[in-house]
Amino acid sequence: MNIVIAGAGSVGRHLAEVLAASGSNVTIIELHPDTLRALENELDIRTLRANCAHASALVDAGVPKCDMFVAATDIDEINLLAASVAKRLGAKHCTARVHHRAYFSTSALDYGQHLGIDDLICPEHATAVEIARSLRNPGAIAIEDFARGQIVMQELSVDADAKAVGQPLANLSMPHGVRIAVVTRDQKSFIPKADTIIDRGDVVSLIGERDIFDTARRMFQPAKITRKHVVVMGESSMGVWLCRALRHRHFAVRLFVTNPERAEELAEKLEHITVVRADPTEPAVFTDEGISDADAFVALTDDDEHNILGAAQAKSMGVKFAVAVTQRSTYLHLLQHVGIDRAYSPRQVAVRNIQLLLDRRPVRVIASMVEASADIYEVRVGKRGKAVNTPLRELKLPGPSVMGAILRGDDVCVPGADDKCGENDVAIIIGKKGLEKELTKLFAGK
Repeated sequence: MNIVIAGAGSVGRHLAEVLAASGSNVTIIELHPDTLRALENELDIRTLRANCAHASALVDAGVPKCDMFVAATDIDEINLLAASVAKRLGAKHCTARVHHRAYFSTSALDYGQHLGIDDLICPEHATAVEIARSLRNPGAIAIEDFARGQIVMQELSVDADAKAVGQPLANLSMPHGVRIAVVTRDQKSFIPKADTIIDRGDVVSLIGERDIFDTARRMFQPAKITRKHVVVMGESSMGVWLCRALRHRHFAVRLFVTNPERAEELAEKLEHITVVRADPTEPAVFTDEGISDADAFVALTDDDEHNILGAAQAKSMGVKFAVAVTQRSTYLHLLQHVGIDRAYSPRQVAVRNIQLLLDRRPVRVIASMVEASADIYEVRVGKRGKAVNTPLRELKLPGPSVMGAILRGDDVCVPGADDKCGENDVAIIIGKKGLEKELTKLFAGK
């Protein structure tokens, strides 16, 4: 596979290392000669000193015949321009890295679609989504990157006094947009049917749209969820993404910011949280603000060492759950030894997302669940598939399996019996292991 990467920063460099090691032919475009020399000495790749926004430079790098072009410089506008030009020159698949919400969000304009770019990735957003998932439920199944975090999937133990106990699924008034994917009973898991009766002590794997998920959860766990108090240290864009992801009555969030202008800006922008202008790692601040009583402490400043020390300090002082973000992934394996519960590297998240984009198979496994007894499949719908425009009630999925969600552009839903898959939709299927061939035939017609 021929890959061209624009920008040899932390993401571009790490991506080149991973892809070159897997056997791809990698070319990096970079303006700084010292950076290029270091790469040439360490990696078996081709380098080109040039401005990636210039069409002539992209042609010299082999973009017109490349399988994938990734714009990963530190400047969003350069990445958007370079990826758009690369697509026009003939690159098969183009991806641009962006930092700012204005470009990643599609509320005002879908920049990717407008500029002809196949995918936009935002490592800060993806990392914030992963952190939010771990705070909501450390055991949550990791599919929340699907549709930019609009789908939730969790395993819930059924309480004895739950409304669902003793009821067949057909009689449950489940809200539209939520469904049970798997039931685990006596350590055995199965895909439920309409006549499956829920027993107390069962573990149900529930998949649903985020906004209504809690309504369905109460049918299985009627007890109120206690409010979690979260302390976030850092005024970066990732901190803003995280605060937005935790906008829910079940979370009380305090964001600690040291820059007074930034603190004022975020206090106006994030009305649902409390912004504190102070450094929570200072002993007096830590004590006066009662941070030791917090349920979670998340350190995500731009300083790796400050994040590590802050999270380790919080954990040692009584905080239940500590998270640190580091740009240098070489630190990750060390953090558990100092008591930090979770550590994240945005550049690793970015590279993982790009690797998934390179996988163009119509059906792929994106996660396993309930002790690997079932897989979660991401299925791309092709025009020749029998599933196209067929109501789900008439569609015979290979079994046992269930359709969990449909992504159409930027819209996502948990479908009902009358919903249909259209060409180019992406579906989430939960089912037994080994369904790749059957799903490919049904949805892609291959």
